Amino acid sequence: MNATLPAPSLQRDRPRVAVIGAGPGGLAAALLLAARGARVVVFEKDGAVGGRTRTITAPGGYRFDLGPTFFLYPEILGSILAECGTRLEDEIALTRLDPQYRLWFEEGGIALDATPDLSRLEAEVAKLSPADAAGIRPFMAENRAKFERFRPILGRAFPGLLDFVKPDMLRSLPLMRPHLTVDADLRRRFRDPRVRLAFSFQTKYLGMSPFRCPSLFTILSFLEYEYGVFHPRGGCGAVSEAMARVAERLGVEFRLSTPVERIVFQGRRVVGIEAGGRLCRAEAAVMNADFAYAMPELVPERLRPRWTDRRIAEARYSCSTFMLYLGIEGAVPEAAHHTIVLAKDYLRNIGEIERGIIPEEPSFYLHNPAVTDPSMAPPGHSALYLLIPVPNLRGGADWEREAPRYREVAFRRLAALGIRDLEPRIRFEKTVTPADWRDRYGVGFGATFNLSHDLGQMMCFRPGNRFAGVEGLYLVGGGTHPGSGLPVIYEGARISAGLLCEDFGLPQRAPAAHAARLAAE
Repeated sequence: MNATLPAPSLQRDRPRVAVIGAGPGGLAAALLLAARGARVVVFEKDGAVGGRTRTITAPGGYRFDLGPTFFLYPEILGSILAECGTRLEDEIALTRLDPQYRLWFEEGGIALDATPDLSRLEAEVAKLSPADAAGIRPFMAENRAKFERFRPILGRAFPGLLDFVKPDMLRSLPLMRPHLTVDADLRRRFRDPRVRLAFSFQTKYLGMSPFRCPSLFTILSFLEYEYGVFHPRGGCGAVSEAMARVAERLGVEFRLSTPVERIVFQGRRVVGIEAGGRLCRAEAAVMNADFAYAMPELVPERLRPRWTDRRIAEARYSCSTFMLYLGIEGAVPEAAHHTIVLAKDYLRNIGEIERGIIPEEPSFYLHNPAVTDPSMAPPGHSALYLLIPVPNLRGGADWEREAPRYREVAFRRLAALGIRDLEPRIRFEKTVTPADWRDRYGVGFGATFNLSHDLGQMMCFRPGNRFAGVEGLYLVGGGTHPGSGLPVIYEGARISAGLLCEDFGLPQRAPAAHAARLAAE
């Protein structure tokens, strides 16, 4: 693509970039592009920034994260903000959690507090299997090496098959073990299946099963223990709001409550977007909207032969989630800040979801942030967030009919933690079903974690950061390389912004004088 595009002067011909969606990927891309000299306008269909990473503010003073509830590996966002002339710690108050979360194993009725202190963690794991405690430090050392080896690969575009035979990729293969799943890889260190779950349930952040997810993703639990699990004061929505504030200081314009109807092309080249019934000129578009939901609407099928409507419909997608957001009078002492309940028959639970069956004895996750951050609920109250993995909409469930029944399943499952008296204390309640994820929040097939991260849908087999077949269209978010999860999405935005800057003759880093000027303000 790039030889035919003129290289603009930063003073006279700064490229106009339309960012579609103010989710974490769109915000990160807007920051980087504005810092490097582009004129950026962000179009967001909702009235607030953040996408799925935004805050639900409820009557009475309750605050809930809509989607992600913790912050992992802040180094990536920190480096993006540093390029923009500010510091992460100056914009966002982060609290490192210890314990990071509590795991409750119904098999045996044992709770494990996951702590980054490895000596204490060994004692916790010994509750489940004394022999497996000895595997923790070798696991950490091995995954430290894996992460260092694979980190540069995650940080670059992966446009084609030839990238698989680049030297750094070939050197990483022995550590990646692409022939193994996460669970199979962990078997080399841990014999007890509950211990393996303690180090593999994190594949749910990708909406996948540890029995199918590629072994590369053992690095997810490593990252938690090595770099920490953080709570942003005010919730993860506060991170999105801080990013938007910095972007505005850089000159980014936000047009909220302005849905984009289509991307406008002249031949194969982006020339603008149509939003809110108006045509807005732009030399490039960065699409942060959910790939499966938005691509068929925004880009004519003739311009995307590799990702036709049929291929999008037939791709493999993550599970969905059934959500309850509950404002509760009083404390909920049975729940830690983060609690994960792993069902007695976890393997059956996973299999049901994969077959499109709504589980009756599901695993679940409970967020109780007011124990750390009083701003999340009124004094003396709690703001609970309950997430249950369920099949995406390809399972065929009628969620208008299922939702009331499954609410009762959710409250019954809370009894596994000894929580039995919530309903009389509810002062606010909101439900989000897979159908709501699709219809209210624009998530294709209600697949909360986007395209699956199996080997056939990773790297060059995922929709490209520079979208193939057209000129001037770039993707950010969980639907492109490297994939889902906040730090990975930020990294993907850095890749896509770098490609756009390469194509339009912008610098690969913000000019030092610009960053210094912003820092001085």
